[in-house]
Amino acid sequence: MDTEAIEVVMIPGLGDVAETDWDACACPEAAEGRPRDPFTTYRFLSALERSGSVGPGTGWQPCHLVARAAGRMVAVMPLYAKTHSQGEYIFDHGWADAFERAGGNYYPKLQSAVPFTPATGRRLLTAPGWEQAGRAALLQAMIAIAERNGLSSAHVTFCTQEEARFGADIGLLHRVTQQFHWQNAGYADFDGFLAELSSRKRKAIRKERAQAQAFGGTIRRLTGDQIKEHHWDAFWAFYQDTGSRKWGRPYLTRAFFDEVHRTMRDDILLVLAEREGRPVAGALNFIGRDTLYGRYWGAIEHHPFLHFECCYYQAIEHAIEHGMTRVEAGAQGEHKLARGYLPRPVHSLHWIAHPGFREAVARYLRAERDAIDHEIEVLTDYGPFRKETGRE
Repeated sequence: MDTEAIEVVMIPGLGDVAETDWDACACPEAAEGRPRDPFTTYRFLSALERSGSVGPGTGWQPCHLVARAAGRMVAVMPLYAKTHSQGEYIFDHGWADAFERAGGNYYPKLQSAVPFTPATGRRLLTAPGWEQAGRAALLQAMIAIAERNGLSSAHVTFCTQEEARFGADIGLLHRVTQQFHWQNAGYADFDGFLAELSSRKRKAIRKERAQAQAFGGTIRRLTGDQIKEHHWDAFWAFYQDTGSRKWGRPYLTRAFFDEVHRTMRDDILLVLAEREGRPVAGALNFIGRDTLYGRYWGAIEHHPFLHFECCYYQAIEHAIEHGMTRVEAGAQGEHKLARGYLPRPVHSLHWIAHPGFREAVARYLRAERDAIDHEIEVLTDYGPFRKETGRE
């Protein structure tokens, strides 16, 4: 299909398009069940906008791309004008510092991403049959907007490996970083998972779980209509505590949690630790078609290993019980390795306007890819699984 027949426009927010049109590109598979992941759906992205978590004053200004052809919407891209590099998790702070020390203006830049969400998923969202032409049209339009406005760069982060290869083939720079994911090898239960670990790691996890569950209360997993308003009040307190310590201030507003409760509560798993009838810690997960995505954790009381129990072990149990193939527990954290989460490559694409700076970044990315490949190999070898299992 000819990309010249595709018209791409920029919109200032999802209110300018119909939910059904956006989702026909973002998650066409949802017609037969859950989306592959919930984060590029109209519901999730519009919750960020309606709640004021993105938009004026946040440094995340929506400027989404919409491609039309043959009288209908055929491709979309979540896109933001950024005035900082916060909330991205594939960080370019060093690039920004180097460019500005050389006299350039790194910001604003363009960022195709799901704000505050380090989860791999499709970013070049196309209706079935428009994969090649739609992807090309979206990337060409993103670059054209950056050039026309004299921007330093444009980035597509946490894209799929297939999208990364497509972008690299048309000249974008390909970056590889890593996260830690848990894979379901068809376990019947949590003990089946533990059976694949070395004896020392198996005993350590059992000890951690026993200590965590002895905190003096109960741990519950809630989803859908089981989640009530007072649960969000409690989780907001947890989120504020974590956000103030990690980022200085929380990225999401309280209204965001009201929005996702209204439109997405069936796509949410909320793990709550309650003591004397009061929630004291919790972890928020989003449910995809075959992946559970851990997103936020917080607590108002400290109890040994309760973090690992709520965030990692409860997520693994839920995934096993519901036949899910993977748990993605968010960014960073080599401590996840000992708990069965192995390193996996994460992909992004980058367009740099200045030729000299582009070549410098390209050299850096080549060296970084080699280092990441080696690190993944080494960390996997140091993983908790028994060597005879052959887990990779």
